[in-house]
Amino acid sequence: MDTDLWANIQPGEELLAARGITKRFANGVLANDHVDFDIRAQEVHALLGENGAGKTTLMNILFGYLQPDEGQIYLRGRPVRFNSPQDALRHGIGMVHQYRKLVPAHTVLENIILGHPKARGVINERRAAEEIAALAESYGFRIDLKAYVWQLTEGERQVVEIIKALYRGAHILIMDEPTSALTPTETEQLLQAIERMTSSNLGVVPFITHKLPVVLRISHRVSILRRGRIVATLKTAETNERELARLLVGRDVIFDVKKPPQEPGEPVLELQNVSALSDKGTPALRDVSFTLREGQILGIAGVLGNGQHELAEVIAGLRPVESGRILFRGQDITRAPVLERWRMGIGYTPAERTEVGSIPDFSLVENVALNHFWDRQYVRSGFLDYGRLRSLTRNILDEFKVVAAGPEARGKTLSGGNLQKVIMGRVLARKPRLLVANLPAQGLDIGAIEFVQQQLLAARSQGTAIILISEDLDEILMLSDIIAPMYEGQIMALLKAEEADRETVGTLIAGGQVRRSAG
Repeated sequence: MDTDLWANIQPGEELLAARGITKRFANGVLANDHVDFDIRAQEVHALLGENGAGKTTLMNILFGYLQPDEGQIYLRGRPVRFNSPQDALRHGIGMVHQYRKLVPAHTVLENIILGHPKARGVINERRAAEEIAALAESYGFRIDLKAYVWQLTEGERQVVEIIKALYRGAHILIMDEPTSALTPTETEQLLQAIERMTSSNLGVVPFITHKLPVVLRISHRVSILRRGRIVATLKTAETNERELARLLVGRDVIFDVKKPPQEPGEPVLELQNVSALSDKGTPALRDVSFTLREGQILGIAGVLGNGQHELAEVIAGLRPVESGRILFRGQDITRAPVLERWRMGIGYTPAERTEVGSIPDFSLVENVALNHFWDRQYVRSGFLDYGRLRSLTRNILDEFKVVAAGPEARGKTLSGGNLQKVIMGRVLARKPRLLVANLPAQGLDIGAIEFVQQQLLAARSQGTAIILISEDLDEILMLSDIIAPMYEGQIMALLKAEEADRETVGTLIAGGQVRRSAG
């Protein structure tokens, strides 16, 4: 690294600038259209945009993953070209990815020093551990360097990514969706660390697509990217949530979706003292019991890692039950396989869009077929009827406003939000009697969140029973008919929507005393 390049940095100085950046892809998508963007010392510059607006493309250009078709990048006023991420790293640019670039089977220390120039010869692990520990402490990070990455929470993995970038000498830190998978406590710790970084002349770009309160709290400037173009750059202190939301989607956004009153119907799902284990073999669910009726939304509230994920998998048939029973419309399905549950009318949208919910190298038609391959309507003479599946896929793309090149586009070419729309669309196309929605709005932009919430309420109005798992307490309170706070694998209470509030639910998800329970 050219150390002279980063000498004598002045507060507010322009560190990195992109001028006239344009990028077109072979499928005809214009991802960036003459974009101007800059990063200054001691500043957090937030980049906002809807899913598919071109944010990731711009950041990948700044980090050397992609080359612009037009435009120029400047580093402290000097024109530069990053031919690879390694080239960007050598120039002091670091990136923390939304999807972690870590090796789960290695320790934290091994992941941080992996690929570092100091690791090319004989590695002095003790010295490296001391240097990394001192670096982490200077920014208020606490991490066990001997722990294996697979043992860490999402927040801890993100800390590893940040420390890895800083240990390589990053002076500019690009952060992709930095708070999308963090608990409130982890989010607060990250924001405090970002404040320490900027005070030491680092430039930080946490581009956040949906958590506007975080943008308003941490950033100094915010730029809005819509359909590949910067439509506004504002001082954060001079704007608000509603203005940012309007600029994001090009219209006013409804922050408070109205849930119409509705009488619940017959019982659809009943859990009777269900217990299950985690992937590590430890108790994840402990005697969970509840009944869910037609046209009801049961909101599962809790901090990540308290059994919500295992609950979703147990109901979907992806995780075995250790004890207890699951009844679907009166029928015992405790040991029923996944396909049988699909056929009975149980739909599932997983939190892991790329690992579980889709196959990235498959076309959208093939990904939609994952929920329909056994249906006679889409099978002809023992083979998939691609004509009908293509028509169904096209309808989903249109109805759910998915930004994609078409039904034949590969899943990996879609943004996370657009892929989520496809997954939800293919499940709702079956009009399920029960929908298990696990973090359906995680990582989505404001407009997509509003759309997903409206789809859930539309399914509810048609009699679908819905289990909504969300870490957004406001979303749980707004959409749910019954709220079930979870703590350490237990449902702490079943609260009617009208008797639930942030204080009560917040106390329960932290393991506090149960106050009231719904009948």
